[in-house]
Amino acid sequence: MNADFARIITLQRKERHLSQKKAAEDLGISQALLSHYEKGIRECGLNFLVKIADYYNVSCDYLLGRTPEPEGKTISIEDIPDDDGNNNLKMPSPELINFNRRIINNSISLLFSLAQKANSITLVKEVSSYLMLSVYKLFRIVYNANPHNDQKLFRIPKVIANDSSNAIVSMSEANIKAASSGIPLDGNDCVTNFDTLYLTTATIQKDYAPYSSSLLDLIKRSEESIARTREKYHSNS
Repeated sequence: MNADFARIITLQRKERHLSQKKAAEDLGISQALLSHYEKGIRECGLNFLVKIADYYNVSCDYLLGRTPEPEGKTISIEDIPDDDGNNNLKMPSPELINFNRRIINNSISLLFSLAQKANSITLVKEVSSYLMLSVYKLFRIVYNANPHNDQKLFRIPKVIANDSSNAIVSMSEANIKAASSGIPLDGNDCVTNFDTLYLTTATIQKDYAPYSSSLLDLIKRSEESIARTREKYHSNS
């Protein structure tokens, strides 16, 4: 049973504001059967897979979770080496390093575009603070790996830098949550028009075309990592 199929066909229907009854009628099946497909209770045949892909104007690979791109684009084999997540001792290829850097940079650009579109100074400032402090923390960890590296590069002592950074990152995250929920805290502004943050797979690709592929791929890979980690945890417990 393909869990991605059930999730994605439900997402596509809801993004188009279609009732389950209407979609079932258009697809020539009963609402009960479509409900079973969307809940993952039953698995459809190939003919229906093609039919619903045409109905939503997306690819079959996308509906099956094989690609995060609705139109079915995939990353080339040169960009993505064969890695099942267990080969932790092998140095990633330069292509993979560049690929990861690209999807992270593009996803951050999309995040800033969203914050600007929401017209919230607080959102833009706190997203900046969160990301800067996160990079600062990681850099200091790597820098401190060599005990001969001079700590005079930094003004804040090593002993308090990490915990202080964590505190600010947590505060920035709290302020981001408040602002994006329409709650003005401590004199900060907040999002007042939530329509500016309305997103679907279609609007992400249309409004943020240069960055959409990277973000969709980042989401897919992050959730695969989460799923692998949770599976490993439960298998060991």
